Amino acid sequence: MPASDPVLLIDGLDICLPPGGDRPLAVSGVSLTLGPGEALCIVGESGSGKSMIANAVMGLLPGPQVRPTAGRIRFDGQDLLDLSDLQMQTLRGRRIGMIFQEPMTALNPIMRIGDQIAEVYRSHTDIGRRECREKVLAALADVGLPDPVRLADSYPFRLSGGQRQRVMIAAALALEPALLIADEPTTALDVTTQAQILKLIRDLQRRRGMALLFITHDFGVVAEIADRVAVMSQGVMVESGPARAVLDRPQHPYTQKLIAAIPHGQSGDRAPAMAPTALLELDQVTKTYRLPGGREVAALKGVSLSLRKGETLGIVGESGSGKSTIGRCVTGLTPISSGRILFEGTDISKLGPKGLKPYRGRIQMVFQDPYASLNPRHRVGSAIMTGMLMQGIPKTKARDRAVELLSLVGLGPEALERYPHEFSGGQRQRIGIARALAMEPELLVADEPVSALDVSVQAQVLELFDQVRKKFDLALLFITHDLRVAAQMCDRVAVMRAGELVEYGEGSQVLHDPRHAYTRELMAAVPRLERSAS
Repeated sequence: MPASDPVLLIDGLDICLPPGGDRPLAVSGVSLTLGPGEALCIVGESGSGKSMIANAVMGLLPGPQVRPTAGRIRFDGQDLLDLSDLQMQTLRGRRIGMIFQEPMTALNPIMRIGDQIAEVYRSHTDIGRRECREKVLAALADVGLPDPVRLADSYPFRLSGGQRQRVMIAAALALEPALLIADEPTTALDVTTQAQILKLIRDLQRRRGMALLFITHDFGVVAEIADRVAVMSQGVMVESGPARAVLDRPQHPYTQKLIAAIPHGQSGDRAPAMAPTALLELDQVTKTYRLPGGREVAALKGVSLSLRKGETLGIVGESGSGKSTIGRCVTGLTPISSGRILFEGTDISKLGPKGLKPYRGRIQMVFQDPYASLNPRHRVGSAIMTGMLMQGIPKTKARDRAVELLSLVGLGPEALERYPHEFSGGQRQRIGIARALAMEPELLVADEPVSALDVSVQAQVLELFDQVRKKFDLALLFITHDLRVAAQMCDRVAVMRAGELVEYGEGSQVLHDPRHAYTRELMAAVPRLERSAS
């Protein structure tokens, strides 16, 4: 790091919360510095205050009840807390860029990509239309996007998650800011896309000499990108220092707990008791989607696999590989184009809605986003009890069963009367598991159930999945893009790529001695603590 004045200096920052909450301050007494060309990672769980710090720097706190009450934030020699909204607008995008966590919500769905990047130039420069277009195309090319002309004229929904994130990076870097803030920019991306985005950010940051403030909850990402790291807990900075020192020799118990919770990527001594015959079999299953204009896209291409009771089968692969399509086909949410899906020997893919009804309770699903899958207008008790009531179970018995299930997933009976928005992400996922178990299923399909959770909450939910598998002798179809999670959870692993099954076998063999080049590529892209950030 060059010996020069810091680009960003935060000194004794307090950010208050609305009265009546669990604590009065979202951030308490935080101080940090960030120099030119330096990458500082702020790490912590949800609610730790890390995103609050980023939003305070950008002047984007959801005031007036959430606002800085003490301290200062100095950038370019001026205290940002003293600036008006208009003065902050001149800095945002021009001198300070920000990459948001979810590009699909940060991008305007009814504006073309090129127009959204052009907005940065129109707001802060007086260049003409032709020059603006040239700069937009150059910005898209600079972040490695193919065919910039086509993408500039596309809408966000036409792009993949990784492409949308690259667009956000292009917009944030358009005017070469002195400070780039990246707020969880790789949280829900598959490992290869995440590796590409991290390398892209780091390369651009080093090439342009920017200061990088990177918000994350993944210490594997810290090892990839950080020069220094600051660890947040409950609004307080509990540890900070050079990245390798904190990763290799964490001093604070909270930092030690976070690092210990990272999936280690090693298969445990599982040896589950499995039935001798398959509960579920996929036989040459194909799923083809017909797009407007008559074009066809094959989401699944002749996939065959099996799953026994008491076993966990992991389906891994990148976005668009077909792994979630398998889950939707197995649960009857998506019809297959050809092949067979056998459940205890019966081809359930040919039964239709009425014929599937007896199997609905026996095959249940835990969705990736528990908030989206829970009705926000229904109390938790109603969400868990609905299936039981539809099966004719008396309300009193259904309520007792719901209380029992909530206790199993670590929640009290008072949760029955509360709404989904009153719970954290990890708690909502526990509710989703309780709802799926209410029908006493034999097969549980879990579609990316921990991809957006903090590492410590993720560890708790993974342990819960293993507990319920053993308690109820479930067959678990576990869909994930995180190979560390797959190694920890799964007895066997199926690797999907572009709708094809490219590798399939025992988890220890597939993940630790992969035979297919694609599997080796996935394993090489997994962030690891032992890597150097240099």
